[in-house]
Amino acid sequence: MARSLAVEWLGRVSYAEALRRQAARLAEVRAGAAGDVLLLLEHPSVVTLGRGARPENLLESPEALRARGIDVHEVARGGDVTWHGPGQLVGYAIVDLDARGRRDVHRFLRDLEGGLVDALEKLGLAADVRPGMTGVFVAGSEPPRKIASIGVGVRGWVTWHGFALNVEPDLSDGFGAIVPCGLRGVEMTSLARELGTAAPVDLAERAREAVAEAFRRRFA
Repeated sequence: MARSLAVEWLGRVSYAEALRRQAARLAEVRAGAAGDVLLLLEHPSVVTLGRGARPENLLESPEALRARGIDVHEVARGGDVTWHGPGQLVGYAIVDLDARGRRDVHRFLRDLEGGLVDALEKLGLAADVRPGMTGVFVAGSEPPRKIASIGVGVRGWVTWHGFALNVEPDLSDGFGAIVPCGLRGVEMTSLARELGTAAPVDLAERAREAVAEAFRRRFA
C-alpha cells in the first residue's frame, strides 16, 4: 500500500520541544497509529553535536556559547556539529522505511538531498551533492559552498531528525563558533546570499512551500 508524506509547519520551536515532538510522533509511527510526516520549523540559536562530533570542531566552549545565548545539545543523530537558528528552515522527517519497503538509510539520505536540490531549483538556485560529503551545495562552487546540512537517526526503521536549509540566517551567528559538519575548507552560505538582489521579500515563505512540495512529491 502506497504511503504519503504529510507536511506540518510548526513555526519557531525550542530544540528541546522539537525533540519531544519528534519522539512522540516517532512512537506513534512505529506503533502504526500515525503516518509519515515532515515537520518544518525554525529554532532559536542552538549548536547540536551528533554521534560523530569531534571536540576540535567546537571552537568555543559550551559555557561560552550559552553565555551569548546559543544553547548546546548532544543528540542521537548521525554527523558532527552544526548550528540551527532564525532564518534557517529545519525539516524533521519521520518516515517508516520498513513500511515503504526501503530498509536503506543511505538511499533515504540521498532522497533528502534530492528533495532539497529539487526545492532549490524551484527557487532559482542550482544545487548539487558532493561525493563523500552528505548535504547540499551550490552547484559547481569551488571551494564548496554548503547550503543545507543533513543528519538523521533511525529507530526500528523509522527515521527522525533530518535537514537544515539556510534560507536567510545570520551566517556569522553560530557557524563562526564551529567547524560545520566537521568539513574544513567548506564555506556555509544561504539562499538569500546566493540569490542576492533577486531574492524575493517573502523568501522564507516561498522556501517552505518549495520544500513541502518537493518532499511530498519525492515521498509519494
